Amino acid sequence: MRPSSPAVGGYVPQRIRRTLPLCLGLFLLILFLSSASSFGEFGAELSYHASIKTGHFPKKIWQTWKVDPLAFEERDSTTARTWMEKNPGHRYEVLTDQNDLYYVELHFGPSGLNRPDIVYTYRSLTAKIIKADLLRYLVMYVEGGLYTDIDVEALKPVERFIPDRFDEKHLDMVIGVEIDQPEFHNHTILGRKCKSFCQWTFMCKPKLPVMMRLIDNILRWLNDVARVQGKPISEIELDFDEVISGTGPSAFTSAILKEMSIRSGREVDWNFFHNLGESKMVGGILVLTVEAFAAGQGHSDSGNHNAKTALVKHHYHASGWPTSHPRYSHPVYGEVELCNWEPECVKRWDADTAAFDALSPEEQARQIAMKEPGESVGEGEASSVDLPPDMPFP
Repeated sequence: MRPSSPAVGGYVPQRIRRTLPLCLGLFLLILFLSSASSFGEFGAELSYHASIKTGHFPKKIWQTWKVDPLAFEERDSTTARTWMEKNPGHRYEVLTDQNDLYYVELHFGPSGLNRPDIVYTYRSLTAKIIKADLLRYLVMYVEGGLYTDIDVEALKPVERFIPDRFDEKHLDMVIGVEIDQPEFHNHTILGRKCKSFCQWTFMCKPKLPVMMRLIDNILRWLNDVARVQGKPISEIELDFDEVISGTGPSAFTSAILKEMSIRSGREVDWNFFHNLGESKMVGGILVLTVEAFAAGQGHSDSGNHNAKTALVKHHYHASGWPTSHPRYSHPVYGEVELCNWEPECVKRWDADTAAFDALSPEEQARQIAMKEPGESVGEGEASSVDLPPDMPFP
């Protein structure tokens, strides 16, 4: 005689118990898929997380600009196309002045990392170059991949950024040297920026502590500046060197060197990278030679863009921010940066400005009055150095 079915509230039949985990798994999968905006997004996320799990850099290329690609000027479209043409397997995305705040609020607001200090600071900033610097670090912390400025042209595919002798699984960042002129380290103006890594193009994996430490350093610096100036962050005034050291290449370089020291258990300074002849990895951070990202500068033994190791070409047409954050300009002898790190030119500028300082106030005023309108350096001496076209001075 077949046993009767169990009463409600009794045990669950064995057949149902066997299929329960499968049903539950299908239910959760359907629930997850329904929460995604499309199956395409779901697939992209799977691919993204798979790349992280296998130790690969996310196949993403990030740029930031005033407008979206459909509204690009021809020059910007031309450089942007080089990244897509040479890297068809990468996702390409541009954050703009219209969607950047949404991105920051989404990823650092209550539904993201819940960092109201980051959201508040970003929302308060009015200095565009500071926002641009901070945004690239925020994006690279959240998602990783490759960041490159809007005026940078791809000469080689991203896959060429890592030499064959290095294993991508063992790398967390790929950066390059920008300025390697340590002989000027004691110079009043040039000293703070004579040794730096390039941050107009770099690669990293997501959620790197060094990127968050850099972001936190910037927030502390901005608050310190606001306190000293007695103004809210939205009203602070910054010169060229303050931007460079606060959020730009100098800030980036300091954070990277400190991270290398932490990871390697020894102090890592610029001597590790001076006259770098080939790529070097320190603490999972791969440093490429100056020719990789900063060829054609006319200094730092940077070579030219025809070199086999040159990976990008910086056109500098988007580098107009120094007009809002001017460099120090002597009233007679102009900007020492016009020397473009040429030793004799810098030496001459130093001697001329020192001699000027020794003059009486009356003689100083007379020389200033005699200066030709538009002349940037005394007697045109420092301006005799030949510089690449449209070259911004570091």
